[in-house]
Amino acid sequence: MTAPFDINLRHLRAVSAIVARGSIRAAAEAIGLSQPAVTQGLAKLERRVGVTLFERGADGMTATPAGRLLSQRVDVAMTALSSAVQKGVGGRRSARIDHLVTATQLRALLALADTGSFVGAAAAVGLSQPALHGAVRDLEQIVGIALLERRGRGVAFTQAGWRVTRGARLAHAEIAAGLADITPDDRDARLHVGAMPLCRARLLPDALSRLLTAAPRVHIDVAEGSWRELIEPLRDGSLDLLIGALRDPCPPDLSQVPLFVDRLVVIGRAGHPLSSSPATPPAEALARFSWIVGRRGSPLRDHWEQLFAGHPLPHAPVECGSVLTTRGILQRSNCLTLLSPEQVRGDIANGTLAIIGQPLVGHARTIGITTRLGWQPTQVQEAFLGHLADCARQATLWEIQ
Repeated sequence: MTAPFDINLRHLRAVSAIVARGSIRAAAEAIGLSQPAVTQGLAKLERRVGVTLFERGADGMTATPAGRLLSQRVDVAMTALSSAVQKGVGGRRSARIDHLVTATQLRALLALADTGSFVGAAAAVGLSQPALHGAVRDLEQIVGIALLERRGRGVAFTQAGWRVTRGARLAHAEIAAGLADITPDDRDARLHVGAMPLCRARLLPDALSRLLTAAPRVHIDVAEGSWRELIEPLRDGSLDLLIGALRDPCPPDLSQVPLFVDRLVVIGRAGHPLSSSPATPPAEALARFSWIVGRRGSPLRDHWEQLFAGHPLPHAPVECGSVLTTRGILQRSNCLTLLSPEQVRGDIANGTLAIIGQPLVGHARTIGITTRLGWQPTQVQEAFLGHLADCARQATLWEIQ
């Protein structure tokens, strides 16, 4: 598998420049390299990825479909990197300052962000500590502003440091997507999914199993958490998409696609004092018990507060985004919570938890997919989105009898 920042960034820029200008000579002038350097770099890149990117002819260079795909991804990657670096420069603005940045410098920066120390980062990227120090120091000199603050044996990123790091991650993600798109099979294909609680029980496993049947060599990484925990990794390119409750309104830098509407119910333990009620008890009866609620700002928390509109909110000693923890507390107490029945389907079937009353009128969440605005999926990611949509349409979400 070819790692994005194992490739010389100038060779990638050459691909884009040749596609745009049609010849090695014009491309070399555009990116500030000699013609032999561009020719050798392109040949090295084609050998590395195992794909022909250009057809050579008397009329110049014609991009193959793979060459055009990679060029489009490189353009997006370099735009993200350029934007981050240009915003970070301190009084040294130049239209081409980002062209001075190397893949080694970006690998060093991302490793520092991931590990939090020069020792860990050096081990992660296979560089000596002096070499890693030098790469980061050179990057700081290029952008003309401090990216790190040294704190003992660790490091802390400045605001500019986090901005450049995000640009590097986005560039890394786009180059990786380009490499996956031009690889003949799925060996370089990767999928990074952020999974919020509801989708984990059935929707996500069903869609992933279908994807693996069609693309058995794809590498899948699933990060579990709340929207608040997953949204920044999505924004910086560490995740490709999130699956879970959509936000209203949608943040301007994101895009949301609905999959289905989930109706909420009140959940308590089997044998709860309210479990025998055929209808949902009134707010006054529900308020006599303690509640486990979602964190402030979450859709579940908003629905819980709306449930008691016009009434004092009941005692809510536990704020929790973990269904596993919530289930355990419910089973051992008279606490109540607001959830999708799908999230505790097994517990209700085995008689440890119970639905209190009926599904709540006017209390539903739209479950769907969240991506970065303008995000373009790879072929494998596009297939996964199709499987998600099919599973959402075909699955009969549990009906409350």
